[in-house]
Amino acid sequence: MNFERPTLRDVMEAKKRIAPYVWRTPLHHYLGLDNELDAEVWVKHENHQRLGAFKVRGGVNLLSQLTDDEKARGVITASSGNHGQSVAFSAGVFGVKCIVCVPEGANPGKVESMKNLGAQVIHHGPNFDAAREYAEMLSKEEGYRFIHAVNDARLIAGVGTYTLEIMEDLPDVDYIIVPLGGGSGACGATIVANSINPDVKVIAVQGEKAQAGYQSWKQRKIVEMPMESKAEGLATATGYALTQEILWDLLDDFVLVSEEEMDRAVVMHLEKTHNLTEHAGAASLAGALKIKDRLKGKKVVIVMSGGNLSLDHLKAALATSE
Repeated sequence: MNFERPTLRDVMEAKKRIAPYVWRTPLHHYLGLDNELDAEVWVKHENHQRLGAFKVRGGVNLLSQLTDDEKARGVITASSGNHGQSVAFSAGVFGVKCIVCVPEGANPGKVESMKNLGAQVIHHGPNFDAAREYAEMLSKEEGYRFIHAVNDARLIAGVGTYTLEIMEDLPDVDYIIVPLGGGSGACGATIVANSINPDVKVIAVQGEKAQAGYQSWKQRKIVEMPMESKAEGLATATGYALTQEILWDLLDDFVLVSEEEMDRAVVMHLEKTHNLTEHAGAASLAGALKIKDRLKGKKVVIVMSGGNLSLDHLKAALATSE
């Protein structure tokens, strides 16, 4: 793990490093969301990214910098879905053996994608953190290079590139609202925004039923909390040292949303933007709706972090709107 805090220079170098393998995603303005929030609302479409989520940016940046010895040993990681796809894809690009440990109830579509990308997938434990502990144990026993899903500066620098794109495309943005699970995306956003224009406010959003990140940020210490959210991209049971230290310094605010509010945001995105987003990706819109009075008249970017929604979760979300 690399606990060194990344800088804007690291993000800019990551942008060049990952350019051959990832896509620059669109930033679109939606009048329908303007009307809902009484603001000028833009969506950063990381759901249009390769593999349908922002995580691939970090995976490519990290694996491209492994030593020959680390590549020869192979890599192992744990994931609730999108990070695992990122590492599996990146391992394929650089010719590295890859093992991903996932929770027993992991999104089947994401698991299938990891396997299709060439990874060996091991189901273990009821949640992400149980799978992570198992992956760390296997790393020590078998000699694989363990890749932490959060505590690595190269992951943060890689995913920070989407905020660099936001600042290039909409330099006068007022607010950037980012879903938060482990915190790599939110950290990338705070590092880039604060370095380029400290007036830009970055707000993180997490689920009420998986609020370890929020409580760690609020209490200024690493906190463990129950994890019961269906939004697997937000579903971590603990805060993480590297990301929390960055967020303590740089994050402007943090909002919690309910499962029902994320359901409504999934459906609203279908109606207003014609995009399918997973619940984690919809959390930013749910958070924006919760603080809409603060956003009135502002230029707001909400990050749609991923679009890998399971069919069961889509059906459940649609049922809430009937």
